[in-house]
Amino acid sequence: MSNSKRVLVTGAAGFIGFHLSKRLLKEGYQVTGIDSLNDYYSVELKQARLNLLLHETAFKFNKVSLEDREAIDRLFEANSFDFVVNLAAQAGVRYSITNPRAYLDSNLTGFLNILEACRQHPPKHLVYASSSSVYGANRQMPFSEQQTTDHPLALYGATKKANELMAHAYSNLYALPTTGLRFFTVYGPWGRPDMALFLFTKAILEGKPIDIFNNGQMKRDFTYVDDIVESIVRLIPKPPQPNTAWDGYHPDPSCSFAPYSIFNIGNNQPVELMHAITALENKIGKKAIKNFLPLQQGDVVQTFANVDALAAYVNFKPATPIEIGIGNFVAWYRDYYKVN
Repeated sequence: MSNSKRVLVTGAAGFIGFHLSKRLLKEGYQVTGIDSLNDYYSVELKQARLNLLLHETAFKFNKVSLEDREAIDRLFEANSFDFVVNLAAQAGVRYSITNPRAYLDSNLTGFLNILEACRQHPPKHLVYASSSSVYGANRQMPFSEQQTTDHPLALYGATKKANELMAHAYSNLYALPTTGLRFFTVYGPWGRPDMALFLFTKAILEGKPIDIFNNGQMKRDFTYVDDIVESIVRLIPKPPQPNTAWDGYHPDPSCSFAPYSIFNIGNNQPVELMHAITALENKIGKKAIKNFLPLQQGDVVQTFANVDALAAYVNFKPATPIEIGIGNFVAWYRDYYKVN
């Protein structure tokens, strides 16, 4: 593989995309970032992330939507990307229940545009975000890449499952190396305002109640953003190879006869929601006013990632303790929003 390190990061002003772009720049990559800067959540927060990246000479930014096929095609024609990391997507489980078409536009049409552009201008590796949501109604713990993902609980998970299927088709037809990453409850500084820890922090500091669903009887495999980024950085230069031992009579969903792979990226240690809230209260120095509610539509009770495949492939597994990660998030929140 050549030493050329030109990478496209879609969703570069997003939570994970920002952290990944920052790290790739440190690693010596030439980073082209794209983002639509839509208003699903605070555009000001996205712009603040982006402003930090724009100071870097090796970073170029284009305001582009994945759904804009012509703009995506022009971008790939004008650049010769060695690697593509597709993190842009319409996120959020509950939003997919009330705004389903946004998910078809971004997560299906948008991803198809990326796949088509990669077919026309092949990178060495396409890495893309999937989600733990693909496990849906599956109750086998921990979640393994070898398990079924055929029963999504909401459209968001269904679109992420579709991304994996679309990627496999292109890996098969065009020998395009693709790797799908099933992220588990990512959190940390510069996080998304629609995520639970962000909402809880804001409410506790403002003395407002927090909504705790399923009466707090939930576990999440909270994964610190730096661990997510470390995993991606290690995976980028390691495109999957066809598995010659793959057996169509006993199909392994995590790999293929084509250059295709799927990895869980999770902390491998589910944390009870109430434990996370206690850690948050301790870091903030203030008790939460708790409003216990039933399980929300589309939600799962527990997530738990088996990350053995990731560890074997890149010699790394996420392990940041929740107390450290939450401490870093609270410190960032107070600094960014100027609150005590």
